[in-house]
Amino acid sequence: MMQQQEKLLLVALCIVASTLTTLALGEQTLAAAAAQQSPAKLEQNPCVSKGTCHECIQTQNCGWCMKPDYGDRPRCFLHTPKAEICPEEYIWNPDTSERILINKDLTLASGGAAWAGGQYASGVGYESSAHGQSSASGSYSASSSSSSYGSSSSSGSSSGYSASSSSGGYGAAASGAAAAGEIVQIKPQRVSLKLRINEVHNLDVSYSQAVDYPVDLYYLMDLSKSMEDDKEKLSALGDKLSETMKRITSNFRLGFGSFVDKVLMPYVSTIPKNLEEPCPKCDAPYGYRNIMGLSMDTYRFSNEVKEAAVSGNLDAPEGGFDAIMQAIACRQQIGWREKARRLLVFSTDAGFHYAGDGKLGGVITPNDGECHLNSQGMYTHSIIQDYPSISQINQKVKQNAINIIFAVTTNQYSVYQKLSAHIEGSSSAILSNDSSNVVDLVREEYGKISSTVEMKDNATGDVKVTYLSSCLTNGPQIKTNKCSGLKVGDKVTFTAQIMVTKCPTDPRHWNQAIQIYPVGINESMIIDLEMLCSCPCEHAGSTGYELHSKKCHNHGTYMCGICECDEQHFGNTCECSMSDMHLNNVNDNTCRPTNDTSVAECNGRGSCVCGACECHKRANPDEIISGKYCECENFSCERRKNLLCSGPDHGTCECNRCVCKPGWTGNSCDCQTSKDTCMPPGGGEICSGHGTCECGVCKCKSMDEGRYSGKYCDKCPTCSGRCHDLKDCVQCQMYQTGQLKNGDDCAKNCTTFTAISVDTVKIDEHKDEQLCVFFDEDDCKFTFKYSEVGELVVYAQQEKECPPKVFMLGIVLGVIGAIVLVGLAILLLWKLLTTIHDRREFARFEKERMNAKWDTGENPIYKQATSTFKNPIYAGK
Repeated sequence: MMQQQEKLLLVALCIVASTLTTLALGEQTLAAAAAQQSPAKLEQNPCVSKGTCHECIQTQNCGWCMKPDYGDRPRCFLHTPKAEICPEEYIWNPDTSERILINKDLTLASGGAAWAGGQYASGVGYESSAHGQSSASGSYSASSSSSSYGSSSSSGSSSGYSASSSSGGYGAAASGAAAAGEIVQIKPQRVSLKLRINEVHNLDVSYSQAVDYPVDLYYLMDLSKSMEDDKEKLSALGDKLSETMKRITSNFRLGFGSFVDKVLMPYVSTIPKNLEEPCPKCDAPYGYRNIMGLSMDTYRFSNEVKEAAVSGNLDAPEGGFDAIMQAIACRQQIGWREKARRLLVFSTDAGFHYAGDGKLGGVITPNDGECHLNSQGMYTHSIIQDYPSISQINQKVKQNAINIIFAVTTNQYSVYQKLSAHIEGSSSAILSNDSSNVVDLVREEYGKISSTVEMKDNATGDVKVTYLSSCLTNGPQIKTNKCSGLKVGDKVTFTAQIMVTKCPTDPRHWNQAIQIYPVGINESMIIDLEMLCSCPCEHAGSTGYELHSKKCHNHGTYMCGICECDEQHFGNTCECSMSDMHLNNVNDNTCRPTNDTSVAECNGRGSCVCGACECHKRANPDEIISGKYCECENFSCERRKNLLCSGPDHGTCECNRCVCKPGWTGNSCDCQTSKDTCMPPGGGEICSGHGTCECGVCKCKSMDEGRYSGKYCDKCPTCSGRCHDLKDCVQCQMYQTGQLKNGDDCAKNCTTFTAISVDTVKIDEHKDEQLCVFFDEDDCKFTFKYSEVGELVVYAQQEKECPPKVFMLGIVLGVIGAIVLVGLAILLLWKLLTTIHDRREFARFEKERMNAKWDTGENPIYKQATSTFKNPIYAGK
């Protein structure tokens, strides 16, 4: 017994030491309560089942020991082994590390385009580590390659971020930028990051809006016939628009383009005369035309808008998506600058065609997203390629950092508002019917765009980036990638929490260049991410790497302290041959108890080596997996009070079940076989004959005379006992009621005890107390208890529990009053209904009387008599 206690104490001390070490390294995978748990619960270790170095380090907090002759111990560990077991030089447990490569200071608000200091480092920046310590071999660094996520396209188009944001030539680019007075709005600009799987690394990125930042505004207008008045108004307001924007930034350029639709049926009438003049004083229809590239010449802008002729088409939607795609893709022709906020104002009073609509005109070739403008600025592939999709527009907008402002009329606003939700950095606003509010609209939308910063990234599905920021407040950071209410010179900091969720299947994707950028700004922070998915000892040329090693019986590669066998051999040292074991034939279930292939070899708790199971070793040496098929173990039997098989005094765990010691039984050896504990102290039957003895405890039954209870089932609270004998005395002594309340009856008849008053009567079964409950003549409940251990003692409740008095007269009067009120209400309702009915009948009578055609005093068939007189001698002369 003493030896077992000493072992438990030693295990507890080891657990406490391990926990303190883990906390010192910043690992919080074990709870503080682990020291109170059993060893079987503590060692739920995800590391021990990893068989290779790369599998090990891809598991969070695990490290690998590559020492030769390491024995049967698991090489993948959660807690660093002692130096005598695995010296530090054989440990590979890499830490997450960060190194700033380019860190130019943000442009100061008071300094205009100048940048203060511009200190940056290329390969000399500071380096930070996610952990406080690193093993000797943890300083190993594989060569990190960066790749640009952008690409160049034909005909002067380009996509992705600028060359200054791509890989290569950073030192020269930075020097040139310093000389040119480059504006910097995001910091740092480039970071090297080595990151382990499922570890979160916090990386701070700052943004500040620079003063006098260049703005390129390209006005893309629908020039169908219905927009003729809008064109005239825009021409008149061109100078005002330029002046308004120059108040915001002196470095402002303006451009203009127009669109109608594809020159095909059913979009445009293809009748020859309509192709020349689709409507009075209209130009021939076209898809898209770049009329004026971005320029500071606002006078030219007004003239070009004024001289631009409208055209006509047939269907209601327009070919605006073709125009947007070309205006974005043709960067050289439009004149978009690398370092400028790019605005594309899209003005229309109609809907839009999108991908798939081209089939109506026989166009089935998908839009390629490239630039197709000729020397006159006309879109040459309008009738060759289909309209672009919304996702293509969104992708192009993200690659080129352009903010689209949809300036549309009221009837189209809801459509474009939903559209803007699917295009990054876009917004929608209501344009008046004649575009008279275009200046205010552009100014307000630019204010919304410039006062808000939203961080996005191009991370792949294997990398998760979450953003936190307190924006302009001094409070704690919250989960958000967007801050509003910014002014020129305000600085906001975002914390990007970067985590690699899993290693890509293709090792070429273990090195990635991730861009974190503010939406609509052609600047970004590039993270050269190296995923720590493999170990250096697994690469040819590393120390201890041997092809066809003798340690592997010349049938495998020895690396990281283990053998990686070829396809025809297996085993820890490649000692087993596939042909010798005939594993390629039907009989391949020698490590399974049955022929069911759905059952894992060795029950998933061992390795099949040369046709026999080698069971896994547990980190706790007292825990053993055994059996021909590793089907047995001694650590997962049933427990009681967190003790295996109720503790070593009760039983032991053998092959997944408890084997109980003499005197104990049950699944967890928690039941006594002896029934001595169920015998009453004074002798008698087991459980007083009123129950059964189960696991040394009486389980009482319900008998005809009542329900028994107590440790030995010797008490019957529902049985009368002496309660009736004591009732009258308790009533007269405590409450002066009952049959003995008159005169000296109580004193004469109640001489054996005097009831003791208590607030609440509670039963203590250990004192053999009995509970009695009665109701008196007033329907009041009174409770008392008695015990006869030695002498009779009675405790009675001080106050009776009486039901509340009922005011019967009030109830009777209330019922009578309610009946009277209901009757009156019914009478009033009847009177109201009859009055309404009578009034309606009288009104109908009056109406019919007024509509009568004759008066009651006249006879309708009476006609006035007439008399005729003639002179017989009158000749009419």
